[in-house]
Amino acid sequence: MTTLSASFAQDKRLALVGVVGFAAALAAASQIAIPIPGTPVPITLQPFVVALTGLMLGPIYGAMSMLLYIAVGMTGVPVWAPIGAPGIARLFGPTGGYIIGYPFAAFVAGALAQRWQSLNGRWAAATLGIATLFLFGLTQLAVLSGGIGNAVALGLTPFALLDVVKAFAAALIARPTQSKSPAA
Repeated sequence: MTTLSASFAQDKRLALVGVVGFAAALAAASQIAIPIPGTPVPITLQPFVVALTGLMLGPIYGAMSMLLYIAVGMTGVPVWAPIGAPGIARLFGPTGGYIIGYPFAAFVAGALAQRWQSLNGRWAAATLGIATLFLFGLTQLAVLSGGIGNAVALGLTPFALLDVVKAFAAALIARPTQSKSPAA
């Protein structure tokens, strides 16, 4: 079996297109944000795209794509979800930890998916990638909200089940392709 990330290792131009393309996909997915009463963290497709980026691009290019997204957002280009502070200030707010976690989450999902190529393996890889997002997001949210209990109530509980579904969707989309062996 081969993966898209294996193709990138052979063609750097294709890798560049993937890095930029997934950063743009994350920017587009960020624009649909559903606020939840009582929490500063909205529902978005961002965890899905971050996990899919790692699964599709692999750990290095997946992380690079997320770093590109963050760099563009820090300049003030409106790529963040429309709820919250603009530019670099977003990284210091209640959703900043999640954003900082994007490259790490894509790396984790991509690295594990290279080892676990079955559907369940990719699902586990995507789920652990999203769990990495929660680790970063909850850490910052705990500092800002007065403790880990508050952070879990505000930034994990309302999202966990839906994010497991997003991880499964990413695993379904990121199927490895069967390599064709040459005719003998």
